[in-house]
Amino acid sequence: MIVLAARPVPAQENPAPGARHHRRTAELKPTPAVERGQKTYEGNCAFCHGEDATGGRGPDLVRSPLVAHDKAGDQIGPVILNGRPSKGMPPFHLSGAQIKDIAEFLHYRQAEGLESAHLPSDYALKWMLTGNAAAGKEFFNGAGKCKDCHSPAGDLAHAATKYSPLELESQMLYPRGAKRTVTVTLPSGQTIEGPLDHLDEFNVALHDSAGWYRSFPLDQVKVSVHDPLAAHRELLDSLTQADVHNLFAYMETLK
Repeated sequence: MIVLAARPVPAQENPAPGARHHRRTAELKPTPAVERGQKTYEGNCAFCHGEDATGGRGPDLVRSPLVAHDKAGDQIGPVILNGRPSKGMPPFHLSGAQIKDIAEFLHYRQAEGLESAHLPSDYALKWMLTGNAAAGKEFFNGAGKCKDCHSPAGDLAHAATKYSPLELESQMLYPRGAKRTVTVTLPSGQTIEGPLDHLDEFNVALHDSAGWYRSFPLDQVKVSVHDPLAAHRELLDSLTQADVHNLFAYMETLK
């Protein structure tokens, strides 16, 4: 007789979802930048967006697509510096360091929100599948312009079987993996291209084709940033709740 003995699994090797959640929550600690950002936020933004950034007279920033797509203040900074006069928001003359700290604080608040939401990765499809797949397909091929970059028979083939429902919706709204690249043109006319490492009001930095880290003052070079997710960022600002639900319903048909 052959006896198959199951290998004991240590408790910490594959913790239950609840335990993983509590561990991640415990690990989520504010950094010094988050703490500085919170103070700057409270002095300049809280009176409209709320002390906890969940909204007041101004919109909820914890659930803001712009904040979700921001990297080190690259999306938040222009809004702070230029304001949104048409919506009653004046410009704020904050430094680049202050804007980065505010961005750190808002990203921290979003991370806290995600952890507190505690939706398991196997969240039931029936609770999410509230849209119309036909309308979603029409949006995919029409107003959403999704077909300009994606194909149900190509990169999206079997997408619904590759991801859990929650992961699929997350990928649909906030795709990961595609990084920005940049082309820097020197005064001599030479161009240097590579993954963008840093960009602020004064400097741009990248890794060149040989893997070297290169940094240049912005006032001495021309810069062209290539963002493969730019269309997604623009689309998020115009998506309605119905668009999201319909598009997700269509994506779930791609098995």
